[in-house]
Amino acid sequence: MIRTLARIASALLLLAPLAGPAAGQPNIVFIMVDDLGIGDLASHGAEDMRTPHIDALMAAGCRFDNAYANCPVCSPTRAALLTGRYPDLVGVPGVIRTHRANNWGYLDPAATTLPQVLGAAGYHTAMVGKWHLGLVEPNTPPGRGFDHFKGFLGDMMDDYYHHRRHGVNYMRDGREVIEPEGHATDLFTDWAIDYLATREAAEGPFFLYLAYNAPHTPIQPPADWLAKVQAREPGITERRAKLVALIEHLDAGVGRVVAALEEHGMSGDTVVVFTSDNGGQSNVGARNLPWRGGKQEMWEGGLRVPTCIRWPGEIQPGSRFAGVTLTMDWLPTLAEIAGATAPRGIEGVSLWEALSSGGRLPQRTLFWVRREGGAKYGGRAYYAARNGSMKLLQNTPYERPILVDLDADPGEGTPLEDAAQRRQLEGALSEHLRASGFVPWQGRSPDPEIQR
Repeated sequence: MIRTLARIASALLLLAPLAGPAAGQPNIVFIMVDDLGIGDLASHGAEDMRTPHIDALMAAGCRFDNAYANCPVCSPTRAALLTGRYPDLVGVPGVIRTHRANNWGYLDPAATTLPQVLGAAGYHTAMVGKWHLGLVEPNTPPGRGFDHFKGFLGDMMDDYYHHRRHGVNYMRDGREVIEPEGHATDLFTDWAIDYLATREAAEGPFFLYLAYNAPHTPIQPPADWLAKVQAREPGITERRAKLVALIEHLDAGVGRVVAALEEHGMSGDTVVVFTSDNGGQSNVGARNLPWRGGKQEMWEGGLRVPTCIRWPGEIQPGSRFAGVTLTMDWLPTLAEIAGATAPRGIEGVSLWEALSSGGRLPQRTLFWVRREGGAKYGGRAYYAARNGSMKLLQNTPYERPILVDLDADPGEGTPLEDAAQRRQLEGALSEHLRASGFVPWQGRSPDPEIQR
């Protein structure tokens, strides 16, 4: 029944009229990295880091000053990107894992995805890199609208060179199992460049979603990159040096992809977006300065992400965007840019008018949800909500949420006792939770790999 509804939704999308003309549609390259702390780029204040290529993207387009991920962990943010919705409203309140006993999400098969939206507008759609939204149909990249996929189906890799998770190979070319050799960052870069080469002589625009797994754990940079950092940064700890090297190696890969666009004559007609799926992991040396906290936490450091958009001739180089945004806003934004129709009823809003003409985003209350297991979380969810500068948050399900004013207290160190503001945010959050309660997140699969 669910698959039938998904096919009907896709068919209706294909029949929907385009929001704009098909002529002049730009190519789109969307780069999402994994666990990159907002303070871990040279452009964002990291003095021990050399990230010239990502920094150049930031400078060549519009840098976002208040960009948030939809969750402080991986899968929910990726679900938000691909559906334009709050992740718990499409069945992904937590991390999708390879073992059912510790799996906290199942992407709603009826949800319309970004590649479906752009595909209906004439785009060839491709994904390279980390998927992390399911292992079996329909929740694979080919099953959710990508014409081309080469990458890793699972969550984290246990080794950047062996590409396994719990001993299982999740590397795929389409639906075929593959055994590539090399560091995962280099492989994903190479595969993205290979795809771009195929589009040089092809008709029609393309959408490439490039999802690196760096700098997620294990912190495993190539040895020569680590040696270079240690030689350049006297006194740096080994833990920090490894992370810096892994990020600098990632930066070089981003630079190679951007250079390939130039080489194939695509740069001037391609929108490039760069962002991260959540904040950096503090206990491996990541820095989310000037914000408090990191990955897994609802403090600002776990949610704020380095973000920019470059579009030559349309986006002013060196510009800044102050609006408060979430990852889910990219689907309607890219749909508008592409002349496509975003699905009705999504929570994401298009940023394009505000980006292009200085308009204001609508005032909205924003929500963050994460469900997780283990003794710390007990299979329960914990939350944050923001309206204006007021933010309600908790970092485990067992603690009373605190209220902070981000304008007066950006470090979130002075909880407020404002009963009216608390009631307003608690009431809005309750309504959001009521809506998400109708959405199943415990999808069952016949695949034995996720039944263990």
